[in-house]
Amino acid sequence: MRLARYAAPWLLPIEGPPVSDGAVLVDAQGRIAAAGPAALVPTPPEAYLERLDDAVLLPGLVNTHSHLELTGLEGQVEDADFAGWIRHLILLKARRSVDEVRAAAARGIREGWASGVTTVADTGDSGAVIEALAGLGGSGIAYHEVFGPHPAQVEEAFRGWVGRLDELGRFAGERVTLGGSPHAPYSVSGPLYARVARHAEEVGLPLAVHLAESAEESALLAGQGGAFAEGWKRREVPLPTAPGCTPVAWLDRHAVLGPRTLCIHVVQATGSDLDTLAWRGVAVAHCPRSNQRHGHGRAPLAEMRQRGIRVGVGTDSVASVSPLDLFAEARAAGQLAGLTPGEMLALVTLDAARALGLEAGIGSLVPGKWADLVALDLPPQVDAEALQDTVLTRPRIACRLTLLGGREVYRRGVAL
Repeated sequence: MRLARYAAPWLLPIEGPPVSDGAVLVDAQGRIAAAGPAALVPTPPEAYLERLDDAVLLPGLVNTHSHLELTGLEGQVEDADFAGWIRHLILLKARRSVDEVRAAAARGIREGWASGVTTVADTGDSGAVIEALAGLGGSGIAYHEVFGPHPAQVEEAFRGWVGRLDELGRFAGERVTLGGSPHAPYSVSGPLYARVARHAEEVGLPLAVHLAESAEESALLAGQGGAFAEGWKRREVPLPTAPGCTPVAWLDRHAVLGPRTLCIHVVQATGSDLDTLAWRGVAVAHCPRSNQRHGHGRAPLAEMRQRGIRVGVGTDSVASVSPLDLFAEARAAGQLAGLTPGEMLALVTLDAARALGLEAGIGSLVPGKWADLVALDLPPQVDAEALQDTVLTRPRIACRLTLLGGREVYRRGVAL
């Protein structure tokens, strides 16, 4: 890794106000040695120097929820009720070969780099994303899914999942973490949830769960009704016991919720549910455009933030929303909760890092953190007051340069 200094007309450190005529010094270990006004950032004689005119430097973006193994399926899943949409997606996934899934995951990571995304929190059942992250030198958490709605499947599903975790563990490293994902209350039984949660607690495994996403999920647990309940009946799967509770309350009964749990979506949540999530210290991955696409409703983002719940923004998959665009998600979240431009940017940088427990190393341009750095083209004559709003409205193609741990992983027009 080379010592390098990057300068630009603007710097957005996130932890602090915009800096006019800023610079970042990257050390030989790929970390930030200095960041701030260019006049105060050293220029070592041996350093590689680059001035990025008409650009802003900001931290690499953090995507708190993706399904990158689904890359390439945009526009292919038929519109239907949510349960029907899931059934069609499963069929499409089954038609792909192992090599096709691996290629899709790698492509998804590279496409993220080309839009400034340097860290992902991804869920999937193939193992392709953690393999691709390790092979490409990426950054993120790969949550490996487990399914099993029938209580009789618990031990078989659990053993298969733990065995797969053991296999995938070889891909984990300093910047790549393996996690677990008992998928959702409509695809995992209560006993399996409890079994997975106990194991995660014992071995320190982070968890991600799709939770309170749809009205159908709520109907399954509230009164054993709705499309998911009908599907379970057709498959002769016993309906959840102790009906009459919300999805959040149901997972809490099975000891799934805690500080290392990332709850994805959380649209159908009551005030009491939010109190529970805050009390348990969970984090939330908010995917506003996916929620809208499937007609799930408006997640109570403002209420989550008021309770101090850690929230980051995610894109979900291209099967739901395409193209993946974190700035578009941040704008949608801001409209939902009445956020300032600075608060929207935090949802895809520092707040997202906090949601994943990675804020010590990423999310802002602070000395000692990883040199995950993005340069975005700016229109002429942007001032400090308009800078953050301008950044939020930049198209994906405005990304000029992306560094991951000080290493160039994307430079527009250059094959790396």
